[in-house]
Amino acid sequence: MTTPENWQKSSYSGPDDGNDCLELASTPTTLHLRESDTPTTILTTTPTPLTHLLDAIRAQAL
Repeated sequence: MTTPENWQKSSYSGPDDGNDCLELASTPTTLHLRESDTPTTILTTTPTPLTHLLDAIRAQAL
């Protein structure tokens, strides 16, 4: 697997959060997530399962 180069920091991570934030990168077919303090551990998924997970989290937050 090729590691993506386009990592983006979560907009919820403020400037004082340092290396304690979620980062996301994408390729045409996959999404890659990692915790910035452990950048070699990468979760790879596709948009559909991640959308279902986020929807479920949002539903629980209501």
